[in-house]
Amino acid sequence: MFTLKKNKITNVQTVVIITNYILAAGILTLPRTSVEAVKTPDAWISVLLGGVISILLGIIMVKLSQRFPEKTFYQYCPELLGKVFGTLLSCFLIVYFLTIAAFELRVLVEVTSYLLLEETPRWAITIPFLWIGVYLLAGGINSLARMFEIIFPITVFFFLLIIMMSFKIIEPDNLRPFLGAGILPIMKGVKSTIISFIGAEIMLLLVAFMEEPKKAVKLVMIGVAIPTIFALITVVMVIGALSVNGVFHQTWPTLELIRSYEIEGLIFERFESFLLVIWTMQIFSTFCITYFSSALGLNQLLKRESRLVLLVLPAIIYIISSIPKSIFEVFKLGDYIGKISIVFFTVIPLFLLLMAKWKVSSNDQSSSS
Repeated sequence: MFTLKKNKITNVQTVVIITNYILAAGILTLPRTSVEAVKTPDAWISVLLGGVISILLGIIMVKLSQRFPEKTFYQYCPELLGKVFGTLLSCFLIVYFLTIAAFELRVLVEVTSYLLLEETPRWAITIPFLWIGVYLLAGGINSLARMFEIIFPITVFFFLLIIMMSFKIIEPDNLRPFLGAGILPIMKGVKSTIISFIGAEIMLLLVAFMEEPKKAVKLVMIGVAIPTIFALITVVMVIGALSVNGVFHQTWPTLELIRSYEIEGLIFERFESFLLVIWTMQIFSTFCITYFSSALGLNQLLKRESRLVLLVLPAIIYIISSIPKSIFEVFKLGDYIGKISIVFFTVIPLFLLLMAKWKVSSNDQSSSS
């Protein structure tokens, strides 16, 4: 199931996995979180800067993983830090991925309940998605990559269709003035937007599965740039349609944008159902890749391949997803995950990369002497 020699992904699949991982629940709330932080129409600049920073962080993680061919973070971290500290850091990463899987699953349930199944019990929505994930991951990363290849073009088509249809309600004045409050609010907003682009950390694992790991830097740049463009378009369109003050009062501003217009004479006059379909697939994608990452970590730490892990983890994910009692607590959980990821994935990969270079130079000096 997790054997690296049998599970290789193409360059296109690598880009699609990164993109689908980032394009998840954050796109539904990013306009609100960015506007809350910036408090001006210039929130889109914070989004752009956040995407650029995420690309730089992704490059650092790729450079680190390229130093250990066909090894994932779980395998080379103990080599760099020693067995005790390396295993602890790997366990932290497993818990991190498990928490994201639970968060995405809970958001999926909340959005589905909000628009489709209002009085359906949470467990009745959660459990089917969990078992579909188990079935999918039984085939390893190749099955996951093929599903992403199917989902991605559908997402692009419907996203562009829906967004272009909303042009008629855009008010350019809602996007003015440009830099009216200066650069400081924009810099404050970068932190909240980076959280939405967290996802490049998957390269700590994916490089080991790639057919052409030497191209990983280029692929991570493309993989992060695509959701950055999606997010940039979304924030501009939402602010342009709803205004800064209007975005403040919406839990799901992107959904509200789609619900705020109708096109008469077509078979479908309301289009939020299309957005719900594509983002259900995107959130499920993120749930699956993080679920896979945690299962992979447990198998590699235990140094054995067992499908039993795939059956045990859903219970843990379900419990974590049930902890938040309201949608506001769900958002708080997402904020905590984002803050932890910023600290972990900005400091740790750079530290490990420097340590790896230092070890190589030390070995070269000792061999030459």
